Amino acid sequence: MTHDSHAYAVASRDIVFESFDGEAVVLNLANGKYFGFSDSGSKVWQALSSGADAQALVGLGAGGSTIGQAELERFISQLLELGLLVRLDAAAQPLPGDLPAELAATNEPLNVSIHDDLADLIVVDPIHEVEEPLGWPAVKQAS
Repeated sequence: MTHDSHAYAVASRDIVFESFDGEAVVLNLANGKYFGFSDSGSKVWQALSSGADAQALVGLGAGGSTIGQAELERFISQLLELGLLVRLDAAAQPLPGDLPAELAATNEPLNVSIHDDLADLIVVDPIHEVEEPLGWPAVKQAS
């Protein structure tokens, strides 16, 4: 990597995520896109989004092989381009102690899939973006 810091953080308050059965789902509330990760991608996302040292991931077993420098850089670049992560100037945190074993148990290579099929519904805020007398689901029109 060409920068000094190997630490990252969630890009904004509009990026929310939850783990379901070990797989992370990340939602960008600003544009309605959501992202699904492979099992190894979910573990790496969780580490990166918490400020863990990205370089410490290189060489760990994941998805039936090991995480290579180029593979990790591609994955991180994609997360940066999608606006999910930003680089931190702060010192990186150590990897969680159970992460290497969790990564070794994964079956899929690092991957993130992008979904926008629900974007229109996610972006509309039915509580705040309505005409007062009509209520939801009548979307308030911009003035």
